[in-house]
Parts: sequence; structure tokens; C-alpha cells
Amino acid sequence: MQVQNVWSKKRNRIVLCLLLVALVACSTALERESADAVDVHLQLGVRYLSLNNLPMAKENLELALQSDSESIPAHIALAFLYEKLNKYDDARVQYEQALKLDPENLSLQNNFGRFLCDRREFDKGMDLLTKASTNMLNESPWMPFTNAGRCQMAIGDKGKAGAYFEKALEFNPNYAPVLQEMQKMSYQNGDFKAAREYLARYLTVAEHTPESLWLAIQTENALGNQTLAKDYTNLLLEKFPYANETKQIKSTLPPQ
Repeated sequence: MQVQNVWSKKRNRIVLCLLLVALVACSTALERESADAVDVHLQLGVRYLSLNNLPMAKENLELALQSDSESIPAHIALAFLYEKLNKYDDARVQYEQALKLDPENLSLQNNFGRFLCDRREFDKGMDLLTKASTNMLNESPWMPFTNAGRCQMAIGDKGKAGAYFEKALEFNPNYAPVLQEMQKMSYQNGDFKAAREYLARYLTVAEHTPESLWLAIQTENALGNQTLAKDYTNLLLEKFPYANETKQIKSTLPPQ
């Protein structure tokens, strides 16, 4: 009887150990499955977002957050989606939640800073953009420098804006967004030759946008190059028939 009791106790311990191992293995498997689900839905959400399939992007990003409510990339991507939907209050919520989770996230500081400047909350926006651009660990500081320049343009300080844009170009001379900003600023300052040069640099790394073509038309007209201005006009009408810049150009053309 004593032997049987000893064996019974050993057997119970063995069963308990096996159950604990099984529970740990099960827990690990569930965690792995949850992490995999976050990655899959996040990648799908970002992919759909890039394709401008906003309903599918929203569905997958929300599923990613259901699997992991602390996924900072999912919060940032969902905030950007809400911006595209003009749901700025919802976007702010996502940015703020992400910032609480990781106040030192450089990508978040850049994106939320840009968002705040777009909402004319310049002080808060510049604070985040300054943190992101001056952090020595930031591998792409030209992005927050460019957004800081845009923020200063919105404030109306072209001097500071130009300084930020030039700083961005120091780090990345081929960054298309800042080259386009310099094209625009040069045109606004009446430096038409510089505007032309920045456009040429821009076109080595990116394709025309409605804005770049509109600026090119105005620049060549200012320089007296009517032939090239007409070529740019035809390109704008052909490539971007429904853009606002096209409507502006059409309003200046003689009736046919």
C-alpha cells in the first residue's frame, strides 16, 4: 500500500509536470500565433494603404490591433489612414496612443509632428520634429528636417524653412520631397533659374506631379521660354487631366 501511495504521488507529479509543459508550450504557441497574426495583418494593411484600398487597409490594421493593442506601427498606419479619410480626430487618437507607448519613436515623432503642423499646432509639431531631426540615432533625419521646413513655410517664415530644407539636402541630396519644396520656394522668391535647376534634380529621382508641372510652367513663362512652357502645359493636360493645377491652367488658356 505504501509503495502504491509513493507511485501515485510520483505519477501525480509527473502528470502535473506534463501539464505545465503543455501549458507553457501552448502559451508560447499562442503568443507566436498572435505575433504572426499582427505581422500578417499589419503588412496587408500597409499594402492595401499603398494601393489606396482604404476599406481593406482599415480592416487589416484594426485586426492587427486586436491581436496586439500595443503595436506602434499599426497605430501609426491607422492614423495615416484616418488622415486620408479626413478623420483627423481619429487620427490624433491613434498618434497619441502610439506616443504614450513609445515617446522616443523617431518615425512617430516625425509623422505626428507633421500632422500637428498640418493642423496649425505649430509649437507642438515643431517640438516633435526637432526631437526627431536632432536625434543622433535617426538614420533618416532629412525626413523630419523637410517636415520642419514645411511647418515653417506654413508659419510664414521662409528663412527658417529654407534653412531646414538645406539641412535635409545635406543629409540626402536626392530626397525628392525636399527638392520639390526647394523648387517651389525658389519660384516664390523669384529665383526662376534656381527653380528650374531644382526641378531638373527632382526629375532625376522622381516623376512629375501636377504641382511640379504647374511650377515648371510658371517658371518657364517667367524666364521667357514660351516653347518649353507650352510643352509642360501639354504634359500637365495629358498626364493629370483632373488635377486642380490642370483646372487652373485651363482657365488661363484661350477658348478653343
